[in-house]
Amino acid sequence: MEILKQKPSRHPLEVLTFLLLLLLSCVTLLTTLGVILSLLGDVVEFFRRVPLREFLFAPEWTPLFANPRYGIAPLVLGTFLVTAIALLVAIPLGLSLAVYISEYLTPGRRARILGVLELFGGIPTVVFGYFALLFVTPLLQKVIPGLSLFNPLSAGLVMGFAILPYVSNVAADAMQSVPRSIREAAYALGARPYEVALKVVFPAALSGIIAAIILAASRAIGETMIVAIAAGQRPALTLDPRETIATMTSYIVQAATGDQPVGSTAYYALFAVGFTLFLLTLLLNILAQWVVERYRERYE
Repeated sequence: MEILKQKPSRHPLEVLTFLLLLLLSCVTLLTTLGVILSLLGDVVEFFRRVPLREFLFAPEWTPLFANPRYGIAPLVLGTFLVTAIALLVAIPLGLSLAVYISEYLTPGRRARILGVLELFGGIPTVVFGYFALLFVTPLLQKVIPGLSLFNPLSAGLVMGFAILPYVSNVAADAMQSVPRSIREAAYALGARPYEVALKVVFPAALSGIIAAIILAASRAIGETMIVAIAAGQRPALTLDPRETIATMTSYIVQAATGDQPVGSTAYYALFAVGFTLFLLTLLLNILAQWVVERYRERYE
């Protein structure tokens, strides 16, 4: 207790170290503020020209047509369609893999499997995109009639495998953080290994597992190359996974490499879509952090 009552060191090196760490810890906040400020001016200019109601609720996104419409609903719907397909693949496979890694592997094998998953997560997403377009789509066209060459189904399926390491690694870490004493108590009561894994450890690590799913969803929403290559770039208000769609990220790629004149409404629309995507992913990350903090003390 006497040690805790001592005043912090005022040695110059200690003070310098503290200031350096404080500066580094503020880098993320400063970067976030920089992104907001760099987009805000153009976003404000866009909403001076286009009503917020039209942006949120209009059913068409045609900024380069003679009679332009700026409804972001087709882009948002396409984004969530691909993300939902990806999560349908990543969640069951990722959580099953996390349970296996956490509860059934020895420490040595666990480290090797996690290393392989981290390497898998480092594959460039453009490779996944061309794999979806040139391999997965032709296979799906043989069994699904009417499937377009560019479609959200193949993009979502491949994206599910691309974000699988985010789910499995984070969920496995959450399950590994569950105290050993909880497992031993369950075994002492006669529980089988699968009962301990699914009925004791899994609920105890639920906050970390939910955070893993939210972070994977954020990663899927922000994915660019897979959807730009495999899903297409045609905004459509549809939930049919066979039709070509566009997402917010694919439109940003298309618009950023296009010929929109600087100062035109279509030019400012690019920043409005980017700002919407930024806010969406930021909210998802804040939600994941809130879930972890909200339930952190549940099993401590």
